[in-house]
Amino acid sequence: MGKIVAVEYMTLDGVFEEPVWSGPYFNEELGAWQDANLQEADALLLGRKTYEGFKAAWPRMEAETGHFGVKMNAMPKHVATTTLTEPEWNATFLAGDVAEAVAKLKTEPGNLMINGSGSLVNYLTRHNLIDEYRVMIYPVVAGEGVKLWEPGTKIALTHIGSWRSATGVEVISYVPA
Repeated sequence: MGKIVAVEYMTLDGVFEEPVWSGPYFNEELGAWQDANLQEADALLLGRKTYEGFKAAWPRMEAETGHFGVKMNAMPKHVATTTLTEPEWNATFLAGDVAEAVAKLKTEPGNLMINGSGSLVNYLTRHNLIDEYRVMIYPVVAGEGVKLWEPGTKIALTHIGSWRSATGVEVISYVPA
């Protein structure tokens, strides 16, 4: 049985969209941590917007990112979308009810990793389908922007680990309580 892990970038005030603010704080230790997350994943689980952004960027970044980019491009992607019709970039589109499709994926071998995909994270949280949340909280207050947690999303979590990067990024892992 697989596990679903959401790995998210977030500011101190909860903003997660387009993390251009992360650049000055991202370093080798965070890169190694992200690499470890990717290496333990067998496939990506993405919302449509994140899928489209990743699909546009990652194929061009393989040379500069080495084995990380190779794995990102080669691994299967499961995408929640109601508007796209032609899967590309090793993707399959989840058919029917997304919660049912994801629950079925969880019965199969292999771990799924979610990056970004805030609407999908919130939806799967409401359906108790995410097994672990790994959040990088950057020492930035964005002041505005899309928050990771949508109004009405509720979950009790249990802290399972944390550490701080040399640049002040708090990396915190939680499982549902």
